[in-house]
Amino acid sequence: MKSTLPQNFLKLLLILPFLHHLPPISSTTSTPLLPNEALPAKSGYLRVNSTTNSSIFYAFYEAQTPNSPLSQTPLLIWLQGGPGCSSMVGNFYELGPWRVSHKQNVEHIMLEPNSGSWNRLFGLLFLDNPIGVGFSIASTPEEIPRNQHTVAKHLFAAITSFVALDSSFKSRPIYFTGESYAGKYVPAIGYYILKKNSQLPASKRVNLAGVAIGNGLTDPITQVATHAVNAYFSGLINEKQKTQLEKLQSEAVVLTKNGSWTKASDARNGLLDLLQTMTGLATLYDFRRLIPYETSFVATFLQHPDVKKSLGVNESMVYEECSDVVGTALHEDVMKSVKYMVEYLVKNSKVLLYQGQCDLRDGVVSTEAWVKKMKWEGIGKFMEAERKVWRVNGELAGYVQKWGSLSHAVVLGAGHLVPTDQAVNSQAMIEDWVLERGVFANEQLEKLSLDFHGVI
Repeated sequence: MKSTLPQNFLKLLLILPFLHHLPPISSTTSTPLLPNEALPAKSGYLRVNSTTNSSIFYAFYEAQTPNSPLSQTPLLIWLQGGPGCSSMVGNFYELGPWRVSHKQNVEHIMLEPNSGSWNRLFGLLFLDNPIGVGFSIASTPEEIPRNQHTVAKHLFAAITSFVALDSSFKSRPIYFTGESYAGKYVPAIGYYILKKNSQLPASKRVNLAGVAIGNGLTDPITQVATHAVNAYFSGLINEKQKTQLEKLQSEAVVLTKNGSWTKASDARNGLLDLLQTMTGLATLYDFRRLIPYETSFVATFLQHPDVKKSLGVNESMVYEECSDVVGTALHEDVMKSVKYMVEYLVKNSKVLLYQGQCDLRDGVVSTEAWVKKMKWEGIGKFMEAERKVWRVNGELAGYVQKWGSLSHAVVLGAGHLVPTDQAVNSQAMIEDWVLERGVFANEQLEKLSLDFHGVI
């Protein structure tokens, strides 16, 4: 096995000057940092290249209270965005069964149960994707993906290896989920699986049932052109500022059309930087927040040797919340669209698109802008479908529009990290979508049921 110590030692040197700014983790408490009840059912590494050590780190949590036999219980797979950010953020800050907590009058980080975890009814698998992210291993920088095809190829290798760990996994329906830049990863692996399955015998196929994308960057050329109008009608900029932003948006669109991928990505970054300067917001990810999301506590927690040991990670590994190396490798990929992959998926699977209402980067307006351009025979009926009021436990949770295999949910009171902001409502959303209940019920079946009751 080729050692990754030199790369990790360099990472350590880079972060040491900043560690004293982070809250300490108490090692004197009698309670373990990662107690037995918070341990994943399985965690470790899934090799993506048979000739090298490159591997994707995973953490799997079985369903807490499944409502079907385990061999039929759905598996949700979560991918973080970035590009280059670790799915352990999703695990310990968003939708996993335990969340990292740090309170002002407490000197150490701890774990607290998450009442809105996504593994209540389903199995939940977190993958540090692509290789080089989080605890995942890239044997050489050259192996880090530069495009979505390579990302999907690695993910396919990882998921087939994971399914082989337990014979009961083979029959379980699989749903890929994720947010932000996973608006590309999720369609990419879904598309890859469907294409690959058509070439494989039934015994070797991946049992893909659907994909869910939260606050996703999916069709950048369309989405980049929505920031000015979104901020303007939110009352955050005036008309002069709107005109300035629209000029930068047009430049990003032209560069994208010309295939000037690096310059187009830079133009988008410049546009978003200017928008943040104009608005003075703490973060564009949620215009309500007075401080950005406090995800750095996850990195502090995962740096502890005891936590690494419990997860099956070498103590010499230096955990980074987001990898600049991976982000740089995918920089030219940022403005490339995967809308055609979503179009293929919605014809051959089922798709959920959801956004937190308060996200100014990849929110509702930017998603609706590309959805209406989809090349899908059902798009007309979807656009005409009723946008239903969605309630959870009797309280207003948002709005859902659905037709056929496509569902779109707007989550009220949430920003970019929907499960963080609305844990219970996001849990209800994913469960009802997978099980096709409530506002996510199949319209045709619901109508047949109503007609049947009418006859009686």
